[in-house]
Amino acid sequence: VKDGYLGFVRLTIIDSTYGMQPLVLHQAPHLSVICNGELYNHKALGEQFGFDYETKGDIECILQLYNTFGIEKVVENLDGVFAFVLVDKRSQKIYAGRDPYGVRPLFRLVADDGVVGFSSEAKGLINLENMIPKSKFKVEQYPPGHYSEYKINPDGKCSLVSEKRYYTVGMKPRFQLYTDPSSLVPNDVCQNIRTLLFASVRKRLMSERRIGCLLSGGLDSSLIAGILVQESKAAGIPYKIQTFAIGMGESPDILAARQVAAHLGTEHHEINFTAEDVASVLDEVVYHLETADITTIRASVGMYLLSRYIKEKTDSTV
Repeated sequence: VKDGYLGFVRLTIIDSTYGMQPLVLHQAPHLSVICNGELYNHKALGEQFGFDYETKGDIECILQLYNTFGIEKVVENLDGVFAFVLVDKRSQKIYAGRDPYGVRPLFRLVADDGVVGFSSEAKGLINLENMIPKSKFKVEQYPPGHYSEYKINPDGKCSLVSEKRYYTVGMKPRFQLYTDPSSLVPNDVCQNIRTLLFASVRKRLMSERRIGCLLSGGLDSSLIAGILVQESKAAGIPYKIQTFAIGMGESPDILAARQVAAHLGTEHHEINFTAEDVASVLDEVVYHLETADITTIRASVGMYLLSRYIKEKTDSTV
């Protein structure tokens, strides 16, 4: 593609050997894809449609779906969290798509002269300003539940062909395996919630790295940790699940998480931080969040410190 570039920094959760991106397949060398995401039903899609997978990575199903059915079937059939850009050199088209609820971030740069860019962070698009010094441009969040088609013109610039919303809150996804509830009797409702909650944890067990869980000791995280421990044993995972809690001193969260972890028998990690720790990382938190919103920053400092600990001290994915 003239004056086009695809770049990627990988987290390596699935298929660490052959899952590097941009991904190009031998059976479809005219296609390239980069995707920030996890696609939980990639194996099921392979079995359903008889795909001849070349890798063990989940992202390959995007190329297989597109090469077989086209872009609309891609976004309709993916069960997961994702933001992707796909390039078709044969048709000279670029496609972008984002998961239904926007779990994975995606930003778009659009310039008056036809330059288009996508990135997981807004800051990743700033340097493109050097390519469009005489053109007006804007950087915006790509809308969740949408996909777009761009035509690559002979001069390398792009024209938007279409942008469609494939998901609206309340719609039943095509990959949904559960039938609509036939009864609103409280016991049936509770059982349906239980079934869906267990299934949501179970499908997230796919990883070549050790699996862990954030734990505050509250209802939500305790339920998830408990289900994770139970489902990991059922799946034959041989190691103890790691849990991670953060707080200042003997805070209520630290104490409650410690009790839950002891009850579940997890390998528990406690991270204590001080006011000095907060001050030392504040600039980094703002840089990564790309916002000056006080509430968001305050809520994210502890998460940043905890995430840094997990990255530096463990091999877990949470």
